[in-house]
Amino acid sequence: MIFEAELPIRFAHCDPAGIVFYPRYFEMMNGVVEDWCAQGLGCSFHEMHMVRGTGLPTVHLETDFIRPAQLGETLLAELTVLKLGNTSVEIQVCFCGQQHDVRLKARLVLVMMDLSLREAMVIPDELRAAMLHYCAAKDEKLASA
Repeated sequence: MIFEAELPIRFAHCDPAGIVFYPRYFEMMNGVVEDWCAQGLGCSFHEMHMVRGTGLPTVHLETDFIRPAQLGETLLAELTVLKLGNTSVEIQVCFCGQQHDVRLKARLVLVMMDLSLREAMVIPDELRAAMLHYCAAKDEKLASA
């Protein structure tokens, strides 16, 4: 299963040339992760941060900028889980144009964190089960490696 979200390219995302200014992609990626948590995993950032005292910060990020996106376009974001560990999850996020042409591809490592201790913690069972639904690996053993 793939988590999908539409991203309209707004004026605020663009540089004077009318294309997405690269740091804005990182903000959009964070928004996709936030939407995935709320809509796909059933645990909003508000619930995670304010109620549970946990977070899911990005600790590693690799990005390939393949083709520019410009003002007025709508991109499709696709998120899949590549690897699910004890305290971390590696995801892939792709932004595609209307013709399903890839504009950006990124790999992110997110770590479940106890915010009061500022330490990694085991991903709660209900979040782990929800994350498995988005696993690209066919074998659950690969997803838990």
